[in-house]
Amino acid sequence: MRALVTGGSGFIGSHIVDALVDRGDTVVVVDSLDTKVHGRMHPTIPDGTKFIHGDICAETVLHEALSERVDVVFHEAATVGVGHGGADAESYVLNNIVGTAKLLRAIAADSKQHQPRFVLASTMAIYGDGAFRCEVCRENRVGRRKADDLAKSLWDPFCPVCGAKLTPQASPETQPPSPGTVYAISKLGQELLAMNLGRESTIPVVALRYHNVYGPRMPRDTPYAGVASIFKSRLLAGIRPLVYEDGEQLRDFIHVDDIVQANILVAHAAEEDVAFEAFNVGTGHPHRIVDFARELASSLAPGLEPEFPGSFRLGDARHIFADVSKLRRLGFTPRVSFEEGVSRFAREPTRASVIAEV
Repeated sequence: MRALVTGGSGFIGSHIVDALVDRGDTVVVVDSLDTKVHGRMHPTIPDGTKFIHGDICAETVLHEALSERVDVVFHEAATVGVGHGGADAESYVLNNIVGTAKLLRAIAADSKQHQPRFVLASTMAIYGDGAFRCEVCRENRVGRRKADDLAKSLWDPFCPVCGAKLTPQASPETQPPSPGTVYAISKLGQELLAMNLGRESTIPVVALRYHNVYGPRMPRDTPYAGVASIFKSRLLAGIRPLVYEDGEQLRDFIHVDDIVQANILVAHAAEEDVAFEAFNVGTGHPHRIVDFARELASSLAPGLEPEFPGSFRLGDARHIFADVSKLRRLGFTPRVSFEEGVSRFAREPTRASVIAEV
């Protein structure tokens, strides 16, 4: 198989590249090597892999990347994370939406190109506040939280009808999107655009909605780093992990090895089973954010307890975790347990800090 991996020097993309090379596949990598993520580091590219340094918004880069037929495109290139809110809005739209449109247009326009499968890295963030149920009304509810309640440290969402505290549920792919951050809005737009343009150009698109991914090579000490990486950086510095709200927030933490497994699975599944479908990628077993912090501390800094300042971030979901039954029907089974994954993450390297370099 010939594969193109955009963002193939990044956290998840580099692991996909390694897995493809190990399988004996031919791989082309495109990456802009954004200094906000990579610093001044030069990527380590497996032998035999073609590397193209450039932005997917550049037509010359896309032409070179698609100069030879590929069977599948793993589209990992994106601006991710919380960032700086509205100050980053243009970057999110340009990289996540415009870049995807240009990539799909280039695939469709290339006369030598058959239509490869297009595996899009999407995100659970598009669900916004997660799925909830009111046990009093016996109805499913949107778990939207009010800023006034958060200011009073009322962290859990309440039923808008009877006022009872809502019970969190796993989010299925059918849950209506309700993105609460610029990043999430851009990723929802990316997913909708990819599906639309894919149908228009007969490019079979499949979206993988990643939940909380962690593992080696996570970006570190940047506004785009995930919570696992932030906890690890603080613990390595001997500083207590900072946990927003009360730490009871539920998340579906999934090791990057299982994210790779899902990508390879949908790349080889029967087209009729995956084309123009979205799949949650998680374990189906949520854990509290404070439990991740404590599990990581037990390996890196025993006795260093999390710090709870009582603050919050607008746009953060209270509870969000995956219903993975749809992906399981394709044969997906997470292989890395929470305990094993966090223990490995404590030992495995993250990317070097880039704060001083950007």
